[in-house]
Amino acid sequence: MNYKQHLFLIILAIFVVFSACLVLFEQSNERKQKTEALEQQLADYIDIIQLKIKNDKLKDANISEIKLLEQLLPENLRITIIKDNGEVIYDRDFTDVSHLENHLKRPELMQAKYGGFGTNIRHSASTNQDYLYYAKFFQEYFVRVALPYNVQAKSLLKADNLFIYIVLGLFFVVLLLVNYISGRFGKSISQLKNFASDLKNNKEVEKIAFPNDELGAIGKDLVEIFRQKETAQHSTETEKEKLLQHFQRSEMGIAMFDENFKEIFHNTHFIQNQNLILNKTSFSAAAVFEDENFVEIKNFLVEREKNYRSFQIEKNGKIFEIQAVIFEDNSFEINIKNITEREKNRLVKQEMTSNIAHELRTPITSLRAYLETLSEKELDDEKRKIFIERAYIQAVRLSALIDDVSLLSKIEDNPSRFSMEKINVFELINDVRIDLSDKLKTKNISMQLDVNQQITINGNYTLLYSVFRNLLDNSIAYAGENIEIQINNYLQDENFLYFSYSDNGVGVSDEHLNRLFERFYRVQEGRTRDNGGSGLGLSIVKNAILMHGGEIQARNSKGLEFLFFIKK
Repeated sequence: MNYKQHLFLIILAIFVVFSACLVLFEQSNERKQKTEALEQQLADYIDIIQLKIKNDKLKDANISEIKLLEQLLPENLRITIIKDNGEVIYDRDFTDVSHLENHLKRPELMQAKYGGFGTNIRHSASTNQDYLYYAKFFQEYFVRVALPYNVQAKSLLKADNLFIYIVLGLFFVVLLLVNYISGRFGKSISQLKNFASDLKNNKEVEKIAFPNDELGAIGKDLVEIFRQKETAQHSTETEKEKLLQHFQRSEMGIAMFDENFKEIFHNTHFIQNQNLILNKTSFSAAAVFEDENFVEIKNFLVEREKNYRSFQIEKNGKIFEIQAVIFEDNSFEINIKNITEREKNRLVKQEMTSNIAHELRTPITSLRAYLETLSEKELDDEKRKIFIERAYIQAVRLSALIDDVSLLSKIEDNPSRFSMEKINVFELINDVRIDLSDKLKTKNISMQLDVNQQITINGNYTLLYSVFRNLLDNSIAYAGENIEIQINNYLQDENFLYFSYSDNGVGVSDEHLNRLFERFYRVQEGRTRDNGGSGLGLSIVKNAILMHGGEIQARNSKGLEFLFFIKK
C-alpha cells in the first residue's frame, strides 16, 4: 500500500466516523424533538381533562360528562383516571374497571408521583397493545393518556432521512477532495521517499520537480540542503586530498592516531625516519610506542597534561626532532623530522660567528694599540709614520674581512640578489691579472692563460671575478716566489665550461685538501693572519661556483691544482 492509499484510507475513516456520529446525533436529536412535541400534545390533552375534572368535581360528577369530553379528543386516545392509591376509576377502553389490577406500580405513574409527570412506551397487560403513555399527578389522583405505539406512531417519531441524504452527498464530494489531496500529498511524499532512498543507497540524485505545495517546498529545501552538503563534501574531500598529498610530499614524517592509539594515517617519511631511530624495519607507525627512544612521547600522551611536546633524538649520527600534538577530540599527531642538516648549519653559523669575532679581534686590537700609542706618546716622525702605516694595513685587512663576510653571506642567504649577464671569460681573467700585476711582479710570478677569447658565460661579473681573484690571491700568498700559474679551459660541452687552475708552488698536504674550502680553515695556525688574508677566499670561490651551477675540487699535482666547471 503506497502513501496515497494509506493517507486516503485514514482521512476516509476519520470522515466516516465523523459523519456517522453527526448522523446519529442529528437523528437522536430530531427523534427527541418529535417525542417531546408529541408528549407536549399529550400533556395538553391531560390539561384539558384536568380542567374538566376540576370544574365538574369528578368525585361527585357523572362519568358520562367525561365521555362527552372524549368526543373532542382523538379517537384512538386512551384516557385513564387513577386514584393516588393506584385504583382505576375510569378507563376509556373499559366500561367496567373493577376487574383492572392496581396501577400504582406502573412506571409512568411512579415518575408522575415523584416528578410531576411521567412517560413510558410499553405493552399494556389490560388491552394487550403497545402504548406511548403520558401521566400527571394531581394530589389525589393521576390523569394518564396514551396513544397506541403502532406503525403510524413509530413513523411519526421517526427522524427525517433528508439529513442522511445530505451527508451522503457531502460524503461523496469529500471523497473526491480527499482523493485529490491525498494524490498531491502522496506524490510529494513519494518523491521525498525516492529522494531519501537514493541518498541512502548513494545513487546519483536527479533533478526533481516537486509540486507547488508545502511538502513540495520542503522537498525543494531538502534538495537544496543536499546540494549544499554535496558541494561542501566535495570541497572537503578536495581539501582532504590536498592535505594528504601535502603530507605525503612533506619532508617531515607525519602520523596520526585516535585517542586509543590506533593508527589513522602516516606518510612514507614517518616510516623511514622511524626505522632509522628503531634500528629495525617496521611498516607500522604504532611501532614508536614500543621503543624506548619514544618513552618520553608515550608518557606525555598517556598523562595529557599539555597538548604539545617536543624533544630531540640523536641516533646513528643523525639528529631527529620529535613533536606530539594532542587535538580537541583527543586524537593526536606525531611528527619526526630529520634536522641533521639544520643543526649542522646552525653549528657552522655559530662557528663562523665565533671565527669572525676571533678574526675581527686581531686587526681591531692591533689598530687600537697603534692608535693609542700615537695619541698617548710622543714619537719621532719616522716611528709615527711606521705606526700609521701599520694601522692602515690593519684597517685595510679589517675592511677586506668585512667585505668577504658580506659577500659570502649574500651568496648563501640571498643568491637572487645577484643579477646575471653575458660575460667574456677571457676578458674577465685579464681584468684580474691587470689588477694584481704589481703583486705578481713583486713575487716574480708568471701567468699562462689558455682560454678561448670568444667563450662567454651567463653569470654575475662580481662573483666570477672573485673566483679568479681569490685563486690568484691564494697562490700569491702561499705558493711562494718564482712560480708559474696556468689557467686552462680544457673542455666544454652544451651546458658547461671546464677549467683547470694550477701553480707549481709548495702545495699542501693531502690531509688538508678536503678542508681548504671551509671558512677560516688554516693549513698552518697563524698562516692567514701573517699573510693578511681573511680566511674566506676559497669558501667564497666554492659558493660562487655552486651558485653558477658548478662544482670545484682541489688536488696536488706539481703544486696545487683546482678543477672546476661552470654552467654556461
